[in-house]
Amino acid sequence: MRVLSVIGALAIVVGIGCAVFFFGGFYSVAGTTEDPAAVSWALTRVRTASINRHANATPPASIGDAATVQAGAKAYATFGCANCHGAPGVKWQKFSEGLHPDPPDLKEIADELSPAQLFWIIKHGINMTGMPSFEQAGAKDDEIWAIAAFVKKLPSVSETDYKTWSASSEPTAASPVKQ
Repeated sequence: MRVLSVIGALAIVVGIGCAVFFFGGFYSVAGTTEDPAAVSWALTRVRTASINRHANATPPASIGDAATVQAGAKAYATFGCANCHGAPGVKWQKFSEGLHPDPPDLKEIADELSPAQLFWIIKHGINMTGMPSFEQAGAKDDEIWAIAAFVKKLPSVSETDYKTWSASSEPTAASPVKQ
């Protein structure tokens, strides 16, 4: 019984300490300051668990079709995805270097995420990362699935193919970035 009392007291002290640290302004929210390892670890685990729990949509049968991938490249360019994530032959915009955490290089993580996970991330965005909800930016589900299809193929897309597929992309009224 005494051990439980000590554990309970320690939990209360740790809780109060965390509250003072975060709500007392000691935790810096500056984009130029690295998060403490424990905060980074926790945010990564929470993000991963949330995506895994909520990303349960079934991809359309056309997810691997060339036409869907090409439409995804066009939507990727139209909605300004290359500004933060780059694209074959397209460098990231300088402002993306100021985002914290850094936007991932999608060529490097495309194989780690399922189409359903990509769809959920693109559709809903990720809080506190700079990744917006493209549903709120006006993207329709079929456009979001096409972008997910393109991202899955991104590691093998050539610069020439990307330029061809995205050449006719004009920003839509819902597009968050004018090109």
